Amino acid sequence: MIAIKSPLRLRIDRDALVANWRWLAAQSGAAACGAAIKADGYGLGARAVMQHLVAAGCRDFFVATWAEAAALMPLPAGVSLSVLHGVGADDMVAARTIPARPVLGSIEQVRRWRDAGEGRACDVMVDTGMSRLGLRPEEATSGVLHGLAIETLLSHLASADEDSGQNARQLAAFQTIRQAIPARRYSLANSAGICLGTDYAFDLTRPGLALYGGVPRREAAGHIRQVAFPEARVLQVRTVLEGEAVGYGATWTAPRDSRIAVANMGYADGYLRCHAGSGAATWGDGTLPLVGRVSMDLIAFDASEARGLAEGDWLVLAYDLPDTAARSGLSQYELLTGLGTRFERGQS
Repeated sequence: MIAIKSPLRLRIDRDALVANWRWLAAQSGAAACGAAIKADGYGLGARAVMQHLVAAGCRDFFVATWAEAAALMPLPAGVSLSVLHGVGADDMVAARTIPARPVLGSIEQVRRWRDAGEGRACDVMVDTGMSRLGLRPEEATSGVLHGLAIETLLSHLASADEDSGQNARQLAAFQTIRQAIPARRYSLANSAGICLGTDYAFDLTRPGLALYGGVPRREAAGHIRQVAFPEARVLQVRTVLEGEAVGYGATWTAPRDSRIAVANMGYADGYLRCHAGSGAATWGDGTLPLVGRVSMDLIAFDASEARGLAEGDWLVLAYDLPDTAARSGLSQYELLTGLGTRFERGQS
Protein backbone atom coordinates (compact mmCIF):
# COMPACT_ATOMS: atom_id res chain seq x y z
CA MET A 1 0.00 0.00 0.00
CA ILE A 2 1.30 3.49 -0.89
CA ALA A 3 1.83 5.73 2.15
CA ILE A 4 0.36 9.15 1.44
CA LYS A 5 0.97 12.00 3.86
CA SER A 6 -1.81 14.51 4.43
CA PRO A 7 -0.98 18.21 4.04
CA LEU A 8 -2.80 18.75 7.33
CA ARG A 9 -1.95 17.48 10.75
CA LEU A 10 -3.38 17.98 14.22
CA ARG A 11 -0.68 17.76 16.84
CA ILE A 12 -2.01 16.76 20.25
CA ASP A 13 0.01 17.61 23.35
CA ARG A 14 -0.64 14.59 25.55
CA ASP A 15 1.25 16.10 28.48
CA ALA A 16 -1.09 19.10 28.40
CA LEU A 17 -4.12 16.80 28.18
CA VAL A 18 -3.01 14.88 31.25
CA ALA A 19 -2.08 18.07 33.12
CA ASN A 20 -5.55 19.48 32.43
CA TRP A 21 -7.22 16.32 33.76
CA ARG A 22 -5.07 16.36 36.89
CA TRP A 23 -5.97 19.99 37.59
CA LEU A 24 -9.67 19.22 37.12
CA ALA A 25 -9.33 16.16 39.36
CA ALA A 26 -7.75 18.31 42.08
CA GLN A 27 -10.61 20.82 41.81
CA SER A 28 -13.10 17.96 42.14
CA GLY A 29 -12.09 17.38 45.75
CA ALA A 30 -13.00 13.92 46.99
CA ALA A 31 -15.04 13.14 43.87
CA ALA A 32 -13.66 10.92 41.13
CA CYS A 33 -12.87 12.82 37.94
CA GLY A 34 -14.03 11.23 34.71
CA ALA A 35 -13.79 12.37 31.10
CA ALA A 36 -16.26 13.08 28.32
CA ILE A 37 -14.76 11.66 25.12
CA LYS A 38 -17.81 11.95 22.85
CA ALA A 39 -17.46 13.29 19.30
CA ASP A 40 -14.24 11.27 18.96
CA GLY A 41 -12.65 12.90 21.98
CA TYR A 42 -13.89 16.35 20.94
CA GLY A 43 -12.18 15.79 17.62
CA LEU A 44 -8.79 14.73 18.99
CA GLY A 45 -9.24 10.95 18.82
CA ALA A 46 -11.23 9.22 21.57
CA ARG A 47 -9.10 6.09 21.76
CA ALA A 48 -5.85 8.02 22.15
CA VAL A 49 -7.44 10.37 24.71
CA MET A 50 -8.72 7.39 26.71
CA GLN A 51 -5.32 5.71 26.59
CA HIS A 52 -3.51 8.77 27.97
CA LEU A 53 -6.09 9.48 30.68
CA VAL A 54 -6.28 5.86 31.83
CA ALA A 55 -2.50 5.95 32.29
CA ALA A 56 -2.98 9.09 34.40
CA GLY A 57 -5.60 7.43 36.61
CA CYS A 58 -8.97 8.26 34.99
CA ARG A 59 -11.46 5.39 35.14
CA ASP A 60 -14.83 6.88 34.11
CA PHE A 61 -15.58 7.82 30.50
CA PHE A 62 -18.63 9.12 28.66
CA VAL A 63 -19.60 8.94 24.99
CA ALA A 64 -22.77 10.02 23.22
CA THR A 65 -23.79 6.97 21.17
CA TRP A 66 -23.41 3.21 21.02
CA ALA A 67 -21.42 3.54 17.80
CA GLU A 68 -18.90 5.65 19.72
CA ALA A 69 -18.83 3.03 22.48
CA ALA A 70 -18.26 0.19 19.99
CA ALA A 71 -15.32 2.06 18.47
CA LEU A 72 -13.54 1.97 21.83
CA MET A 73 -13.69 -1.79 22.31
CA PRO A 74 -12.00 -3.57 23.94
CA LEU A 75 -11.94 -1.34 27.01
CA PRO A 76 -8.86 -1.21 29.23
CA ALA A 77 -9.20 -3.16 32.46
CA GLY A 78 -11.07 -1.35 35.21
CA VAL A 79 -12.60 1.29 32.93
CA SER A 80 -16.25 2.35 33.13
CA LEU A 81 -17.99 3.62 30.00
CA SER A 82 -21.42 5.31 29.86
CA VAL A 83 -23.52 6.15 26.80
CA LEU A 84 -25.14 9.53 27.38
CA HIS A 85 -27.93 9.20 24.82
CA GLY A 86 -29.41 6.19 26.57
CA VAL A 87 -30.89 3.26 24.72
CA GLY A 88 -33.34 3.43 21.84
CA ALA A 89 -35.27 0.55 20.36
CA ASP A 90 -32.56 0.03 17.74
CA ASP A 91 -29.78 0.10 20.34
CA MET A 92 -30.72 -2.94 22.39
CA VAL A 93 -28.47 -5.43 20.59
CA ALA A 94 -25.49 -3.13 21.13
CA ALA A 95 -26.51 -2.39 24.70
CA ARG A 96 -26.68 -6.11 25.56
CA THR A 97 -23.36 -6.83 23.88
CA ILE A 98 -21.10 -3.90 24.63
CA PRO A 99 -19.73 -3.52 28.19
CA ALA A 100 -21.07 0.00 28.66
CA ARG A 101 -24.00 1.45 30.61
CA PRO A 102 -26.86 3.43 29.08
CA VAL A 103 -27.70 6.75 30.69
CA LEU A 104 -31.49 6.37 30.70
CA GLY A 105 -33.14 9.71 29.98
CA SER A 106 -36.85 9.07 29.58
CA ILE A 107 -39.62 6.87 30.97
CA GLU A 108 -39.65 5.01 27.63
CA GLN A 109 -35.95 4.21 27.96
CA VAL A 110 -36.39 3.14 31.58
CA ARG A 111 -39.16 0.75 30.61
CA ARG A 112 -37.20 -0.58 27.64
CA TRP A 113 -34.17 -1.28 29.82
CA ARG A 114 -36.25 -2.85 32.57
CA ASP A 115 -37.96 -5.13 30.06
CA ALA A 116 -34.84 -6.21 28.17
CA GLY A 117 -31.80 -5.18 30.18
CA GLU A 118 -31.58 -8.47 32.08
CA GLY A 119 -30.97 -6.71 35.38
CA ARG A 120 -27.75 -5.07 34.24
CA ALA A 121 -26.61 -1.83 35.83
CA CYS A 122 -27.54 1.47 34.22
CA ASP A 123 -27.11 5.18 34.76
CA VAL A 124 -30.04 7.61 34.90
CA MET A 125 -30.25 11.27 33.85
CA VAL A 126 -32.63 13.56 35.73
CA ASP A 127 -33.48 16.97 34.30
CA THR A 128 -33.01 19.70 36.92
CA GLY A 129 -33.47 22.66 34.59
CA MET A 130 -31.90 22.09 31.19
CA SER A 131 -35.05 20.70 29.52
CA ARG A 132 -33.01 18.49 27.28
CA LEU A 133 -32.39 14.81 28.10
CA GLY A 134 -33.54 13.42 31.42
CA LEU A 135 -36.55 12.43 33.46
CA ARG A 136 -38.42 15.26 35.13
CA PRO A 137 -38.02 15.14 38.94
CA GLU A 138 -41.64 14.13 39.43
CA GLU A 139 -41.16 11.30 36.90
CA ALA A 140 -37.96 10.13 38.55
CA THR A 141 -39.59 10.02 41.99
CA SER A 142 -42.83 8.40 40.80
CA GLY A 143 -41.58 4.88 41.41
CA VAL A 144 -40.63 4.15 37.80
CA LEU A 145 -36.98 3.64 38.84
CA HIS A 146 -37.69 1.18 41.63
CA GLY A 147 -35.73 -2.01 41.24
CA LEU A 148 -33.20 -0.65 38.75
CA ALA A 149 -29.51 -1.15 39.50
CA ILE A 150 -28.49 2.49 39.17
CA GLU A 151 -24.75 2.93 39.09
CA THR A 152 -24.72 6.73 38.63
CA LEU A 153 -27.55 9.24 38.85
CA LEU A 154 -26.69 12.29 36.74
CA SER A 155 -27.96 15.73 35.91
CA HIS A 156 -26.47 18.43 33.72
CA LEU A 157 -25.88 22.12 34.42
CA ALA A 158 -27.30 24.49 31.82
CA SER A 159 -25.53 27.73 32.76
CA ALA A 160 -22.40 26.72 34.65
CA ASP A 161 -20.22 28.86 32.39
CA GLU A 162 -22.12 31.94 33.61
CA ASP A 163 -22.68 33.55 37.01
CA SER A 164 -26.32 32.55 36.92
CA GLY A 165 -28.80 31.89 39.68
CA GLN A 166 -29.81 28.81 37.72
CA ASN A 167 -26.68 27.04 38.99
CA ALA A 168 -27.76 27.21 42.63
CA ARG A 169 -31.31 26.22 41.72
CA GLN A 170 -30.11 23.15 39.83
CA LEU A 171 -27.78 22.26 42.70
CA ALA A 172 -30.65 22.42 45.18
CA ALA A 173 -32.88 20.37 42.89
CA PHE A 174 -30.21 17.70 42.47
CA GLN A 175 -29.60 17.55 46.22
CA THR A 176 -33.31 16.86 46.70
CA ILE A 177 -33.28 14.17 44.00
CA ARG A 178 -30.24 12.60 45.63
CA GLN A 179 -32.18 12.06 48.83
CA ALA A 180 -35.09 10.45 47.00
CA ILE A 181 -33.38 8.09 44.53
CA PRO A 182 -30.79 5.53 45.61
CA ALA A 183 -27.75 5.11 43.39
CA ARG A 184 -24.15 4.12 43.97
CA ARG A 185 -22.87 7.50 42.80
CA TYR A 186 -24.18 10.96 41.95
CA SER A 187 -22.80 13.30 39.29
CA LEU A 188 -23.67 16.88 38.31
CA ALA A 189 -20.60 18.89 37.31
CA ASN A 190 -19.11 19.30 33.84
CA SER A 191 -15.95 21.35 33.21
CA ALA A 192 -17.58 24.65 34.16
CA GLY A 193 -19.42 23.00 37.06
CA ILE A 194 -16.12 21.86 38.53
CA CYS A 195 -15.05 25.51 38.65
CA LEU A 196 -18.14 26.37 40.72
CA GLY A 197 -16.70 24.53 43.71
CA THR A 198 -16.81 21.16 45.42
CA ASP A 199 -20.49 21.54 46.40
CA TYR A 200 -21.21 20.67 42.77
CA ALA A 201 -18.82 17.70 42.61
CA PHE A 202 -20.81 15.02 44.47
CA ASP A 203 -19.20 11.62 43.73
CA LEU A 204 -18.11 12.01 40.11
CA THR A 205 -17.32 14.95 37.83
CA ARG A 206 -17.54 14.77 34.04
CA PRO A 207 -15.20 17.31 32.40
CA GLY A 208 -15.10 17.64 28.63
CA LEU A 209 -14.07 20.98 27.13
CA ALA A 210 -11.41 21.84 29.70
CA LEU A 211 -9.60 18.56 29.13
CA TYR A 212 -8.90 19.64 25.56
CA GLY A 213 -7.71 23.18 26.24
CA GLY A 214 -11.00 25.06 26.57
CA VAL A 215 -11.42 27.53 29.42
CA PRO A 216 -15.01 27.20 30.66
CA ARG A 217 -14.86 29.87 33.36
CA ARG A 218 -12.43 32.50 34.60
CA GLU A 219 -11.38 30.27 37.53
CA ALA A 220 -9.70 27.93 35.03
CA ALA A 221 -7.73 30.66 33.23
CA GLY A 222 -4.00 30.16 33.67
CA HIS A 223 -4.45 26.53 34.67
CA ILE A 224 -5.73 24.92 31.47
CA ARG A 225 -3.13 24.34 28.75
CA GLN A 226 -3.61 24.25 24.98
CA VAL A 227 -3.84 20.67 23.73
CA ALA A 228 -4.70 20.88 20.00
CA PHE A 229 -2.33 22.47 17.48
CA PRO A 230 -3.59 22.42 13.86
CA GLU A 231 -0.80 22.60 11.28
CA ALA A 232 -0.96 23.12 7.52
CA ARG A 233 1.72 22.57 4.87
CA VAL A 234 2.69 25.45 2.59
CA LEU A 235 1.80 24.76 -1.04
CA GLN A 236 3.38 27.84 -2.52
CA VAL A 237 5.13 31.05 -1.56
CA ARG A 238 4.44 33.76 -4.11
CA THR A 239 5.09 37.45 -4.60
CA VAL A 240 2.10 39.79 -4.62
CA LEU A 241 2.86 43.32 -5.76
CA GLU A 242 1.60 46.45 -4.08
CA GLY A 243 -2.02 47.00 -5.07
CA GLU A 244 -2.70 43.41 -6.11
CA ALA A 245 -5.51 41.50 -4.37
CA VAL A 246 -5.54 38.06 -2.78
CA GLY A 247 -8.44 35.60 -2.76
CA TYR A 248 -12.13 35.61 -3.60
CA GLY A 249 -13.80 38.99 -3.65
CA ALA A 250 -10.47 40.84 -3.58
CA THR A 251 -11.08 41.59 0.10
CA TRP A 252 -7.36 42.10 0.85
CA THR A 253 -5.02 44.24 -1.21
CA ALA A 254 -1.27 44.24 -0.66
CA PRO A 255 -0.19 47.55 0.91
CA ARG A 256 3.34 46.90 -0.37
CA ASP A 257 5.17 44.23 -2.34
CA SER A 258 4.52 41.11 -0.22
CA ARG A 259 5.35 37.44 0.08
CA ILE A 260 2.23 35.32 0.46
CA ALA A 261 2.22 31.74 1.77
CA VAL A 262 -0.67 29.64 0.44
CA ALA A 263 -1.53 26.69 2.69
CA ASN A 264 -3.56 23.54 2.11
CA MET A 265 -6.51 24.21 4.44
CA GLY A 266 -9.94 25.84 4.39
CA TYR A 267 -13.54 25.74 5.48
CA ALA A 268 -13.92 22.12 4.29
CA ASP A 269 -11.49 21.30 7.11
CA GLY A 270 -13.39 23.27 9.73
CA TYR A 271 -11.38 26.47 9.39
CA LEU A 272 -14.32 28.71 8.59
CA ARG A 273 -14.65 32.05 6.82
CA CYS A 274 -15.20 33.86 10.12
CA HIS A 275 -11.44 33.62 10.75
CA ALA A 276 -10.79 36.16 7.97
CA GLY A 277 -9.49 39.40 9.40
CA SER A 278 -8.32 37.86 12.66
CA GLY A 279 -6.69 34.50 11.94
CA ALA A 280 -2.96 33.90 11.96
CA ALA A 281 -0.28 31.24 11.92
CA THR A 282 3.22 30.97 13.29
CA TRP A 283 6.44 29.83 11.71
CA GLY A 284 9.55 29.84 13.81
CA ASP A 285 9.28 32.86 16.07
CA GLY A 286 7.18 34.89 13.65
CA THR A 287 3.45 35.47 13.27
CA LEU A 288 1.86 35.42 9.82
CA PRO A 289 -1.52 37.21 9.54
CA LEU A 290 -4.28 35.52 7.54
CA VAL A 291 -5.09 37.58 4.42
CA GLY A 292 -8.12 37.44 2.17
CA ARG A 293 -11.06 35.11 2.43
CA VAL A 294 -10.88 31.50 3.56
CA SER A 295 -11.53 29.21 0.59
CA MET A 296 -12.77 25.63 0.67
CA ASP A 297 -9.27 24.19 1.05
CA LEU A 298 -6.85 27.09 0.62
CA ILE A 299 -5.82 29.95 2.88
CA ALA A 300 -3.19 32.64 2.48
CA PHE A 301 -0.88 34.29 5.00
CA ASP A 302 1.31 37.37 4.77
CA ALA A 303 4.78 35.87 5.03
CA SER A 304 6.70 39.04 4.16
CA GLU A 305 8.63 38.89 7.44
CA ALA A 306 9.10 35.11 7.42
CA ARG A 307 12.49 34.95 5.74
CA GLY A 308 13.36 31.46 4.58
CA LEU A 309 9.80 30.12 4.54
CA ALA A 310 9.36 27.85 1.52
CA GLU A 311 7.06 25.34 -0.12
CA GLY A 312 6.68 22.25 2.04
CA ASP A 313 7.21 24.03 5.35
CA TRP A 314 4.58 23.66 8.07
CA LEU A 315 2.60 26.51 9.60
CA VAL A 316 1.06 26.23 13.06
CA LEU A 317 -2.31 27.92 13.22
CA ALA A 318 -3.01 30.34 16.06
CA TYR A 319 -5.62 28.17 17.80
CA ASP A 320 -5.62 28.92 21.50
CA LEU A 321 -9.28 28.14 22.16
CA PRO A 322 -10.39 31.10 24.33
CA ASP A 323 -8.55 33.64 22.18
CA THR A 324 -9.67 32.11 18.89
CA ALA A 325 -13.28 31.92 20.09
CA ALA A 326 -13.22 35.59 21.03
CA ARG A 327 -11.77 36.56 17.64
CA SER A 328 -13.89 34.34 15.43
CA GLY A 329 -17.25 34.33 17.19
CA LEU A 330 -17.24 30.50 17.26
CA SER A 331 -17.56 28.64 20.53
CA GLN A 332 -14.58 26.75 21.89
CA TYR A 333 -16.57 23.54 21.33
CA GLU A 334 -17.10 24.35 17.64
CA LEU A 335 -13.42 25.13 17.17
CA LEU A 336 -12.44 21.69 18.46
CA THR A 337 -15.11 19.42 17.07
CA GLY A 338 -15.23 21.14 13.67
CA LEU A 339 -11.70 20.16 12.66
CA GLY A 340 -12.12 17.76 9.78
CA THR A 341 -11.03 14.26 8.87
CA ARG A 342 -8.26 15.41 6.52
CA PHE A 343 -6.15 16.21 9.59
CA GLU A 344 -3.75 13.47 10.57
CA ARG A 345 -3.95 13.14 14.33
CA GLY A 346 -0.71 12.62 16.23
CA GLN A 347 0.71 13.02 19.73
CA SER A 348 3.69 15.00 20.88
